Amino acid sequence: MGGPDAEREVSLMSGVEVARALASSGAFDVTPLTVDRPTADALLAQRPDVIYPILHGPWGEGGPLQEILEQLALNHGIGYVGPRPRPAMIAMNKLATKSMAAGLGVRTPRSRELRIGEPLDLVAPLVLKPSNDGSSVDLRICKNADEIVRGRAELEKKRDFLMAEEFIQGREMTVGIINGEVLPIIEVVPAVEYYDYEAKYIRDDTRYVLDPELPEAIAAELRNATKLVFDALGLRDVARADFMVDDRGAWFLEINTAPGMTTHSLVPKASRHRGIDMPELCAGLVHAAMARTRKPIATAIPTL
Repeated sequence: MGGPDAEREVSLMSGVEVARALASSGAFDVTPLTVDRPTADALLAQRPDVIYPILHGPWGEGGPLQEILEQLALNHGIGYVGPRPRPAMIAMNKLATKSMAAGLGVRTPRSRELRIGEPLDLVAPLVLKPSNDGSSVDLRICKNADEIVRGRAELEKKRDFLMAEEFIQGREMTVGIINGEVLPIIEVVPAVEYYDYEAKYIRDDTRYVLDPELPEAIAAELRNATKLVFDALGLRDVARADFMVDDRGAWFLEINTAPGMTTHSLVPKASRHRGIDMPELCAGLVHAAMARTRKPIATAIPTL
């Protein structure tokens, strides 16, 4: 847990919960490890059988860490939870993922890469955000042209490029997937205007509606789009897809390959709704990672 990215604090919160869940399962000896940019040798020194990376952000879930973990898997038979390097890299790039989703026939809002000083051919209302970060970090919803100018001026001081995306007014939905099984749909209903960082991780007044009332066609669209994007990217173990829903249907926004595991996080909520608590959820992900190693499964995986 930890890492060098903007979501380090979220990662630390997630890591504490994952370590607690795995330890309480009684199946594993767990070593919580707070890292920045660990080397393969530093991780190997811990003598792990499997590594559960719960880092959030471009370095921790966007490919660089996965390159190190893949070396350990190939050279030392050490399993790791989550996607291989290339799927991780593509999924972290919202523009690339949306382009692939659109090619599969999944509805997604219009979007553009926006570099400093470039003209913009999308009009307000729109969303400005990094194309390779999460947790609503540096996200601005711009309702008019003046807000676009102010948002760009603020964000371009710290970002080389942004993503401009058509704003969809509607209901916010999220769909998790665990080991290929789509979890129940969750509707997110923030008490504030937008589901921002504080609403996600700090405030306790955000409402989460499990299996919300939706036309069956839209519910099926949400589930099918999640599975379609997950499979097309070559993801594995766990992910969470985010959508907006309006009267036209479901609009795919992004897919997260290291979804949060905090007390406020959505994949654990959906899993509990399915009857699978955090210890069983996390243990199942570790079992899946260990099953991909060269270690004999009979000795590598304790019985729950």
